[in-house]
Amino acid sequence: MDGFGTFMASQGERIRDIRSAEFSLSLLDAGSNPVSQAGVRVELVNHAFKFGCNAFQVRTIADPELQAAYETRYADLLNYATLPFYWGMYEAEPGQTREAQLHQMAAWCAAHDITTKGHPLVWHEVFPHWAAELDEEEVLRRLEARVRTIPYQFKGEVDIWDVFNEATVSQRFDNAVGRWVACEGAAGAVAKALHWAHAANPDATLLYNDFNISQSFERLVETLLEQGAPVDVLGVQSHMHQGPWSLERAWQVCETYARFGLPLHFTELTVLSGRLKAADDKDWHTPQTGWVTTSEGEAAQAEYGERLYSLLFSHPAVEAITWWDFSDYHAWQRAPAGLVRADVSPKPLYERLMALIQGEWRTKVSANTDQDGGVRLRCFFGAHSVAATLPSGDIIAGTFDARKDGPREITVRLIPE
Repeated sequence: MDGFGTFMASQGERIRDIRSAEFSLSLLDAGSNPVSQAGVRVELVNHAFKFGCNAFQVRTIADPELQAAYETRYADLLNYATLPFYWGMYEAEPGQTREAQLHQMAAWCAAHDITTKGHPLVWHEVFPHWAAELDEEEVLRRLEARVRTIPYQFKGEVDIWDVFNEATVSQRFDNAVGRWVACEGAAGAVAKALHWAHAANPDATLLYNDFNISQSFERLVETLLEQGAPVDVLGVQSHMHQGPWSLERAWQVCETYARFGLPLHFTELTVLSGRLKAADDKDWHTPQTGWVTTSEGEAAQAEYGERLYSLLFSHPAVEAITWWDFSDYHAWQRAPAGLVRADVSPKPLYERLMALIQGEWRTKVSANTDQDGGVRLRCFFGAHSVAATLPSGDIIAGTFDARKDGPREITVRLIPE
């Protein structure tokens, strides 16, 4: 076994050390008495780690059966959702926004304990058609107003934002945003947008997001940090339409961007379950018809996807993984990249991730309390439920949060179910 193979073989230990810890629980009943000599069931109900997808079809599919299946599959597996705030889609006509629809999507997520992220506030693509008729000063005024308004309007519903998308290549685009970045400089434009978003919601988590894994990305981050810009997380895109990264490369990307001391989110992770684009295809973004999932492709996607998720979950800087897309139904580029097929039936990778996220990487422990109501156990970080069966046969229950940066000794008060 080579050096990296040996390293991969130890990732189970890394996951255990990074994503879980030993906790001592003191269980008390409603009268603050120790729940002694009781059988206890402790179970993780929501990971602290964010496992997500874009959730662009939530509340939007016309077929009610397909909509219900999509939402059930999504909520069963994931706890994180990226919602669409592209300027040209969100405000297709001046002043006419999709605010009400996005509030509905966010409400569905909240009802299913799914954390939301808005994507993106500033991007040179999906530029509103009507903005091309305005002078550039007016476009930038409206762009600033958008970034200062939307995080405020959605405060408490959407508190994580991809503030600026792909600024390292924006100057290549001949529109007002591209020309602004070319004039201002990528770091200057991103810093301004981050400050606007921070003013709109000072409690929000703000990301800079890019696919351009290069020194340009690294220099941009260095400049933002030197300037004290309010960037909280680095978003790394990884669309693999032309073939999957090597696992060595994926780890090296983590190491490269972890050195900045910010959490990493893999924001747009794509691995196909059908034909790959040619390695020399310069226009691989072009949507295609007849691009379908295959049994061989699904098997390869599952094998690689399981290994990649395990690798990323074992890196201490990574705090979120967002797959792109959840379903092959209306998928980006019409590519067969979903965790589920167009009819929302699960692909093998969905089933493998279910076994990891809701199985292997989930606290599910039965134990007995001691005379003082104490029990010690290892928990993955996140929200937990506790149910204790008393000697009388009655069941009392409660909840606690096992936090990486929180106390290891936790008192949990239980009440009758």
